[in-house]
Amino acid sequence: MPESILSLSDVSLSLMGNAGRVDILHDISMSVNRGETLGLVGPSGSGKSSLLMLMGGLESASSGSIMALGQDLTSMNEDALARFRRDNMGVVFQSFHLIPTMTALENVATPLELAGIRDAFDRAAAELEAVGLGHRGDHYPSQLSGGEQQRVALARASAPRPAILLADEPTGNLDETNGGAIMDLLFGLRDRHGATLIMVTHSLDLARRCDRVVGLRDGRIESSAATASAAE
Repeated sequence: MPESILSLSDVSLSLMGNAGRVDILHDISMSVNRGETLGLVGPSGSGKSSLLMLMGGLESASSGSIMALGQDLTSMNEDALARFRRDNMGVVFQSFHLIPTMTALENVATPLELAGIRDAFDRAAAELEAVGLGHRGDHYPSQLSGGEQQRVALARASAPRPAILLADEPTGNLDETNGGAIMDLLFGLRDRHGATLIMVTHSLDLARRCDRVVGLRDGRIESSAATASAAE
């Protein structure tokens, strides 16, 4: 019997804007199994990135409940959520979010140091090696290409060995060649560390590499189906 690692029950999200309240997600209920790869797709404005942020505790639900690894994210305060993410989640954004004043090695080592891991720099070096950047550890983000910066971001997200890996349009700022290489690395890191991968993407080709694809439209789940890769 598959084990659920993340589940949402009747989750809605509304935010206040200049024109008043904006309803972004409506009564979302779904679960993700341990070790599963899930692609979230839909047109711009469908709510897929907002859904990913809720799953990572980076946004607070207006109603409903979110359970991750047996813990209720919706009942946690900001400090508890930060600790939970540090210990259990890795997040990869479209915009890399590297610290510009730190080298690639320091960027990857930082979350490990915050978690109190003694061999933080050794593990960070190994993760950079795994994404093909072992020779670029002493370079700053401004000295790296977009593809290289995203590789550093991948290494940083995977270094703490997270149970859940969240990726928001990880290839959105890259050309086709670099985007394909990043996806190969992302799935490779998933396989190496056994993480559950949840990815937002506009590319159906990328989504089909996942075990299951969930389609959103107007803040609601429109479809959910296993892909051909799930049967392989």
